[in-house]
This record gives sequence, C-alpha cells and structure tokens, in this order.
Amino acid sequence: MATEMKEAQGRQRAKVARESSVGLSKQGLKPTGEVHWNLLPPELITAALRRGEGELADMGPFVGVTSPHTGRSPNDKFVVKEPATENDVDWGKVNQPISAEQYNTLKSEVQNYLNGAKELFVEDLYCGADPAFRLSVRYVSPNAWHMAFVRNMFIRPEMSELPTFDPNFTVLHAPEFQADPAKHGTKTTTFIILNLAERTILIGGTRYAGELKKSMFTVMNYLLPKQGVLSMHCSANIGKDGDSALFFGLSGTGKTTLSADPKRGLIGDDEHGWSKDGIFNFEGGCYAKAIHLSAESEPDIYRTTQMFGTILENVVLDANKKVEFGNQSITENTRASYPLNYIKNYVPSGRGGHPKNVVFLTADAYGVLPPIARLSPEQAMYYFLSGYTAKVAGTERGVKEPQATFSACFGAVFLVWHPTKYAQMLGELLKEHKSHVWLVNTGWSGGAYGTGKRMKLSYTRAMVNAALHGELDDVATKKDPVFGLEIPTTIEKVPSEILNPRDTWKDGAAYDVQAKKLAEMFRKNFEKFGDVDAKVRDAGPQA
Repeated sequence: MATEMKEAQGRQRAKVARESSVGLSKQGLKPTGEVHWNLLPPELITAALRRGEGELADMGPFVGVTSPHTGRSPNDKFVVKEPATENDVDWGKVNQPISAEQYNTLKSEVQNYLNGAKELFVEDLYCGADPAFRLSVRYVSPNAWHMAFVRNMFIRPEMSELPTFDPNFTVLHAPEFQADPAKHGTKTTTFIILNLAERTILIGGTRYAGELKKSMFTVMNYLLPKQGVLSMHCSANIGKDGDSALFFGLSGTGKTTLSADPKRGLIGDDEHGWSKDGIFNFEGGCYAKAIHLSAESEPDIYRTTQMFGTILENVVLDANKKVEFGNQSITENTRASYPLNYIKNYVPSGRGGHPKNVVFLTADAYGVLPPIARLSPEQAMYYFLSGYTAKVAGTERGVKEPQATFSACFGAVFLVWHPTKYAQMLGELLKEHKSHVWLVNTGWSGGAYGTGKRMKLSYTRAMVNAALHGELDDVATKKDPVFGLEIPTTIEKVPSEILNPRDTWKDGAAYDVQAKKLAEMFRKNFEKFGDVDAKVRDAGPQA
C-alpha cells in the first residue's frame, strides 16, 4: 500500500512539474474534462491506443489514418485580414482573406468545443533552434496521437522550463469539428486559419497531421523576414569541417534523401532560417515520405520506422502488423514523423554556420535539364523564384504526360510576403557569404518520363558530394544553349556522357523541341513576378 501511495505521489509531482502555471486562460479555455499536460511519448501513445485513435505496427511505431484528408488542404487555409498585418500579406489564392468577425465567431465555437471535450492534451514546444528567434508554442487538441506528432516535430523544452512556460503563439486543434461555410466564411467544413496579429491558429475539419506542422512554418515565413531573417523551405546538413549546405526542393525531388548523408551531420530536413549568425532548424523532428521506403534505398530513414515513438501516417499494415511500404491504397502521401535524434548523425544544436553551398533540386520529367549545373548569382535568383519541378504521369488523376510545377521559392503555398521579398533576401545573403549555388536535376535523362530513365541516386550523390567538397570549382564547363547553364564536363564517379542532357537523347532534334517547350513554360511563369531586375529576368532560358 505504501509503495502504491509513493508511486501515485510521484506521478502527481511529475504532472505538476509539466503543467504551466499560466494555465489555459490565455487560450480562452475553461475545460470541463481532464487536461493532460506535456505527456511524454509513451504516455501519449498509451492514451491514443486507449482512445482508439490508431494502432501499433509490429516494431512499435504508432499508425494513424487521417482519411478522408490524406494531405494538406491549401484551399481551406485563410489569413485574418486586420489592420496590423494586412499591408504585409501577399493576398491571393495562397493567402485567402477572412474577416476578423468571421474568425472570432469560429474561434468562440472551437473554444466551446474544446471546453466540452472529455480529455484535452496540451504540448508546450519551441519552434526555432536559435533562442533569439524561436517561438514558444502551445498546442491544444482532444487527440493524443496528434500531440505525439507535434512533440516529434518541434523542439522539446527542458522539464524545468515547463512550469513557467508562457506561450507567445497558440494552435487550437479540433480535427472533428466541422465549420459552417455560410456562417464562418470558409469554403468547406475544413479550416486552417492564421491570425498573425493575435498569434493564434485554428485548425479543424481535418485529421491530417501535416497541417499542424506547416501552419507554423507559414507563421515563421511571416515573422522572421520582419526581423531580417530569411525563412526557407529546405533541408540542411554540415560536414566535418563545419561547412553547411542547404537543399531546396519540392516534394519528390530528394530534399530529405540527399540531406540524410551518413558522412555529414543532419541539421534538419525541411524548414530553416538564415540569420546574421548562420542557419538554424525550426523543428526538432522529420516528416519523411514513406511510400516505397526500403532499408536498401534509405537505411537511416527506414530505421526510424522500426522504432517506438515514430508516428506513421496512412500506411497499410498486413495481417502481422508489418508495414506495406509499397501499398498506396489509402494514399501515395504516406508519412513518417520521428524526432531528429532517431537519425544517428543529427546535429543536437539544430544550428550551423553560413552555408558554403546551396543546392536547388528539381525532378525534371521532361528530361532536358542537366544533372548538375553551377548558377550565377542572377541565375540563382531566377531559379529560386521559379521553383521548378514536374509531376509525372500517373501521380494524379488525369495526368497523362509530364506537367511543369512552379512554386516560388520552392514553397509558394507557405509564403506570406510577396515571393520577391524572400528572393531579395537570399540574393543578399548569397553575395555576402559567397555561397556557391547549384541546380541539380534528380529527374529524367535520355528522354522524358516514359522514354528516358530516372537519374541514378548514386550518380546524384556523387555529383552533390563533388560540389560540396569543392571539386567542381575549377572544372571546365560547357554552356547549355537553351537554358544558359554552365555544365561541368567531368565529375569523378559519374559517366561524362550523362552530364550534357542533349547527348543522352537518341534524337537530338526531339531534345531541342522538348527543351524549347520547357523554356517557354519558364518564361511564361516568370511573367507573373512583374517588375524584376532585368539581369535576373534575362538569366532565364534564352531560346
């Protein structure tokens, strides 16, 4: 009996130590149910299983299914239009306005919904590894597994910091709450609403965990440039000599794969800031694509999916609870969320010096861009603003041939300011720190998708490693006549015949047609940026 009392007292002391003295009054909440403060992963997973929120895979990861939403809902994201911030925001399809009155009505109903929940789970976390620029964020949700997800994804305070944790940003998460478009001004029953002045995010009508992560990234994309810090949708790693590198790229281009190099320390796989002191991760975890994942192709990432604490999203389990990584019957967008320390060579500080090299990744399904090219400062600005990659046939309904995708700054859907603001900041940083910029095509060679072949990962790794080690600084180059890109003529461990894309096509004339087709797409897309510096505009395709 005495032992049981001591254990109960110990649990109570631990609970009090995790609970903020500020409470939930700042969030306008007065819960009637039980509130669980800053539970640890085993406690959160246990609660999620008890509540029937998901199940465990054979090696221990928690598996959650988010249907019918198995990806982000960009058309359901809104920004509150109010006097303090409305002149900063690049209003349009990405940043859709919603009135303060509509927001307040919806917030009040979300608060009432959360107040009435039988259980609430609260996690206090940091966004930003540099204390000078980080946010203290409070997440509140009725779902335990979603709080296990954000605990993986963001930076976890020390236990001693929790009693006095005072959030300067709040995320109210109500995944089962449905909005009323006529009443709340939303398009559907789903909503992701950012109030930048009030520093609050409302998320509802979707169980997809990625909304919890990317909504905070959008916030950082607004706040950091106001402080002279460039926010970036990129991965980052660092060599043994302290040389940092950035990898920009849209989904499927290899951003996570190429930054997870066993010979370099991983700073982060997705979101970073670049300040006067160097680069820093926003997050404390990774959110990697899991479709077709294997121990052979990506051993470090695969290893995390065999560990307790990892959250697997929308994967399919067989009868023995083993993950069928090739099964996309729920979605192709299967995901694995895990803390950074699950990767052996992670960088505990989440920080690095000014990058010596910057890599722009594209998966060119037209098969006409070179596998690697060094960019001039003006070309760097052009390709950063363009943010090009291509969808391949079969990835979406109706896609029967490659389709060009242009996403400004390699993350247009997360930007708040006009894209040229981020590009100008990047250009100034590249110039100040003399960073080398490379365009790397991880897509097709020898023809477009369906005819050519995907560039071998081993070749791409060899090219990127050569660039990072300075081996291409003095190598002879050949200028591409269509895109004006300087292509290295020799790279160790890479067949020289694949370096010039036209040489890999059986029919050179067919290559010329395809290259001019893509060049025209670049030019047409770039028109939307309006009055851009002439040197930057002219750094694009010339044919």
